[in-house]
Amino acid sequence: MAEHPLDTLAKIDPEIMQHLKVMEGFIYGEGALPSKIKLLIALAFDAAHGATNGVRTLAAAAMKEGATAQEIAETLRIAYHLSGVGALYTASMGLKDVVVKGNT
Repeated sequence: MAEHPLDTLAKIDPEIMQHLKVMEGFIYGEGALPSKIKLLIALAFDAAHGATNGVRTLAAAAMKEGATAQEIAETLRIAYHLSGVGALYTASMGLKDVVVKGNT
């Protein structure tokens, strides 16, 4: 499994990681919006901001919550429309190992 991007920070400040885990549950937990939708929104933001690893991680999490490849594709259309073609390049690179390799 790939190293978590915050592993170095966790070594020097484990307390912040506890706070981040609580916030993650607060942000992505079920509410008025289902977790799947919240993860797709976050995926669009990461695609728009060039965060390939974020796209990969969020797509996998969204699929665990029931998102389909088509829902991910439509989410990326929105990211593209609002932030440009760079979002599509980022998303394509991030999705290569998640959606294309038989996890559709």
